[in-house]
Amino acid sequence: MPKLPRKTIPRDISWLAFNARVLQEAADPNVPLKEKLKFLGIFSNNLDEFFRVRVAALKRMIKFGTQSNMHLEESPQQILDEIQLLVLQQQSEFNRIWHLVLQQMRQQKIFLITENQLNREQKKFVADFFEDQVRRNVIPLMIENIPEFPYLRDKSIYLGVVMSRKNSSYERKYALIEVPTRAVDRFVIIPSPRSGEHHIILLEDVIRFNLPRIFSFFEYDDFSAHIIKVTKDAEYDIDYDETSSYTDKIEKGIRNRRKGKPVRFIYDKEIDPALLEYLIRRMGLTNRDHLIPGGRIHNFRHFMDLPDSLFRDRTKSRKPFIHPDLTGTARITDVILKKDILLNFPYHSFDPLIDMLREAAIDPDVRSIKITAYRLAQFSKIINALINAVRNGKEVEVMLELRARFDEENNLQWKQLLEDEGVRVILGIPKMKVHAKVCLITKKTVKGLIQYGFVSTGNLNETSAQFYGDHCLLTSDRSIMMDVSRLFKYIENPRTGLKYLRLCKKLLPSPFFMRREIQNLIQQEIRNAKAGKKAEIILKMNSISDEALIAKLYEAASRGVIIRMVIRGIFCAFTEKKKFVRQIQAVSIVDEYLEHARVLIFHNGGREKVYISSADFMIRNLDHRVEAAVPLTDPLIAREVKDIMEIQFQDNVKARILDNKLSNQYLRTKGRRVRAQWEIYNYLLRKAGSVLQQKSSGSTSKPKSKTRRKQA
Repeated sequence: MPKLPRKTIPRDISWLAFNARVLQEAADPNVPLKEKLKFLGIFSNNLDEFFRVRVAALKRMIKFGTQSNMHLEESPQQILDEIQLLVLQQQSEFNRIWHLVLQQMRQQKIFLITENQLNREQKKFVADFFEDQVRRNVIPLMIENIPEFPYLRDKSIYLGVVMSRKNSSYERKYALIEVPTRAVDRFVIIPSPRSGEHHIILLEDVIRFNLPRIFSFFEYDDFSAHIIKVTKDAEYDIDYDETSSYTDKIEKGIRNRRKGKPVRFIYDKEIDPALLEYLIRRMGLTNRDHLIPGGRIHNFRHFMDLPDSLFRDRTKSRKPFIHPDLTGTARITDVILKKDILLNFPYHSFDPLIDMLREAAIDPDVRSIKITAYRLAQFSKIINALINAVRNGKEVEVMLELRARFDEENNLQWKQLLEDEGVRVILGIPKMKVHAKVCLITKKTVKGLIQYGFVSTGNLNETSAQFYGDHCLLTSDRSIMMDVSRLFKYIENPRTGLKYLRLCKKLLPSPFFMRREIQNLIQQEIRNAKAGKKAEIILKMNSISDEALIAKLYEAASRGVIIRMVIRGIFCAFTEKKKFVRQIQAVSIVDEYLEHARVLIFHNGGREKVYISSADFMIRNLDHRVEAAVPLTDPLIAREVKDIMEIQFQDNVKARILDNKLSNQYLRTKGRRVRAQWEIYNYLLRKAGSVLQQKSSGSTSKPKSKTRRKQA
């Protein structure tokens, strides 16, 4: 029976096309060398997580089917077969680009030296370095003598060692050595023979050089060692019984993750064939387990950490600047109580967000702070401000999502710290993640209680805010803050709190209600198109994979609705179909910053509705997570977001066309070169200059809304 054509592109195949766009950046001759290494590292790290999460999920679908408690893909085995082919092709392209990058490194006098290229001085240095820094962290595993094959860490790299004697090819012994990158820097700068050169040796090559010392006990004189790496299933199941605490369940899940089944085995293609066969057999792997031959080096994510000082063509970073409405003011809170402020990261500084919380922490009239936290910075200033608020007698509530993937252990530590300081910590909703980025501050005034805070598209993370593109609305709009309060009531009482989400007037919350309203908004555009009116939908997302919403967009395109999209990652929709009156226009921008914001714009018969959101068009976001989309009611702010979107649609340098074939062709147009991220920075900088000029000339800002006047 012939296979029916797909209605959508499989999400995992689309994701691989996204990672191919990342790899394109590493191949771009106009990208500085340091940035090329960064993109190689991102590509490598992305692929690791893809196998840990998505490939593992597909394997569970095949094994458990409907019992796997997840959204099932059609033909998971066929998708896995396609993944294997695409990954091998991308690995080949990766190796090609890496060799070109190595040549560029040599041109900039940066030499990656192997253990076989050391001169006399370097040999002594490497031997001494091994004794001083490395030896105590190296524990060989004599795998032939261990009845049960040892547990191999995910994310770690290992040297597969073959020992033999030169006069006897039959006597051989195998061992594994974990390269201790957690304890010792992977890049070791060694003495250079000529001035102006930088010679670097990798930690694994330091170990290779010292293999005779490590295994001197056995009296072998011939050694070979090649890198291997295992990627494991990163998912874990949580038993939602009542016999143990939620924290205990998360901790148990993390421990179980470490014992996850292998989903990929990568090895140096030059590895000893007998050792490779032995490892595959002892680990119980088959060809279905994605055996990927590669080059000498793995875990390229470490290359993102190479010091900038090594490189000649360093990126000229554009420093974030303070939003013009927040400059020259003593208190950020006073501004927010008068007008909405939209922060656009990483162009605008993240500091005002922290300052707002700091002000609330010491304001004697502030009664409480409620905030959601998904991924926090390592040394979070947000957390410091919240702790100070508690110490100053405020009621502080933090919804801390322990199941933020790969941040679970960090969040467990934050939980302990916050609770020790007296913060009320809410740990989430069973079987549903809290992904909304919201804050609610309650303040007492002579006229009663007022509320202000923010709704954001990005995490409360001052580190990632330096390179994640996001929007954050600072507001005291009464209707919005009432809806944020309702959202917290649902989070605090999920069993009975759904009624609060139903009462939301401006916020679009998920689960359930955001999906329904988005469908209604699309349907309104369809009605307008049928009536001969202008109808347009503009979307910006990380990912679009929800089949129901894609079908609705197909219907809209078939009725003549203009649909334009900027999608960074997964994009499962077909943009070209014969039945479309207007073909869908979709691009993806991969550049210096990671495009993370979500924007929804509906023409709505000329009464435009503009939203920023924490949610993508994915089943998990709309049905299985707590999310929030907020309308931009200030026309100047809405105009600003529209302008930013139009700049991105004009990008003809870093934009790729999202077509049915996943070809990742660059969008090239005649005329001026437009690199959106640079243009947006300049656009916002010009706006800031204009506002500051008006301030200095004494121009007054627009009057407050009636709602604001009543509150303030």
